[in-house]
Amino acid sequence: MLGSLEVSAIGMGVQNMHRAYPTTIPNRSEMLNIIRTAFDHGVTFFDTAEAYGPHECERILGEAISSFRDQVVITSKFGFDVDFETGERRGGRNSKPDHIKLAVEGMLKRLKTDRIDLLYQHRVDPEVPIEDVAGAVKDLMDEGKVLHWGMSEMGLKTLRRAHAVLPLTAVQSEYSMVWRGPEQEVLATCEELGIGFVPWSPLGVGFLCGAIDERTRFAEGDFRGLTSRYQPENLPNNLALVDLVKSWAERKGAQPGQIALAWLMGQKPWIVPIPGTTQMAHMRENVGATSVEFTNEELAELNTAVRAIEIKGARLPDAVQAMSGVEAPEKS
Repeated sequence: MLGSLEVSAIGMGVQNMHRAYPTTIPNRSEMLNIIRTAFDHGVTFFDTAEAYGPHECERILGEAISSFRDQVVITSKFGFDVDFETGERRGGRNSKPDHIKLAVEGMLKRLKTDRIDLLYQHRVDPEVPIEDVAGAVKDLMDEGKVLHWGMSEMGLKTLRRAHAVLPLTAVQSEYSMVWRGPEQEVLATCEELGIGFVPWSPLGVGFLCGAIDERTRFAEGDFRGLTSRYQPENLPNNLALVDLVKSWAERKGAQPGQIALAWLMGQKPWIVPIPGTTQMAHMRENVGATSVEFTNEELAELNTAVRAIEIKGARLPDAVQAMSGVEAPEKS
């Protein structure tokens, strides 16, 4: 349960189905097949955003789920300054109320639906009071176009202000064995307020699956190449975490990625990871993580081991990191 919203224990992120991390373009019909097969395997929670593509990942998701739309929960996100017609990223953020409402109209068309089950503010707009954002979302809720709302990578003061005006269903942030920042304050705040938590990048962009080793180098344009924790000088240190995950995978008769996902789900019952993939085998593997269970003693042992490994390098490029933890201006 994310607040009052019931979803599958594992969701699916639809971000790279238009262009994958290695900068290749996946086969569209196969992406549709992966989403539909995920639904056949019990996934009912699908996450995307207008900025993914931009626009194109919403179109892919809308086409994929059209025959079972009423049986799934879909999310999208507003907040970046994306041209409504061309999808061009114009730089910066835009959460002005009129912009939000127009953005949602575009989402509904691309997703082939009459409502967004869970609408997130993708990043806080430093120029718009969060009370104004919440007011725009409430208007959309009153029209039946949005059912629940949430925030992503926001400052905690802004989260509390937003929740006081219009209760949130979920918070989305990066969280994995590689990046445990939400453990400091965010998770406790969500628990206090009754808000669910949705970790993005729960597999560390493939790192925790063993897809990266000390010799890995990234193509130009691959986001991972801009992330210092995956740079040659830091990989030898950070791979100790992968070794730990692999040892637990062998111990539990599972795959490394399944251990990483089961670890997340074991932290709190209201944590729902949304791994993304462009490969059918990986999707099936991700969904299989629900069958991996830890005893209380095993989870305590694994937590201790994970926290003993200090990850070197930043989680995001500086320009991207600067948009996380932002507090909205006070309403005058």
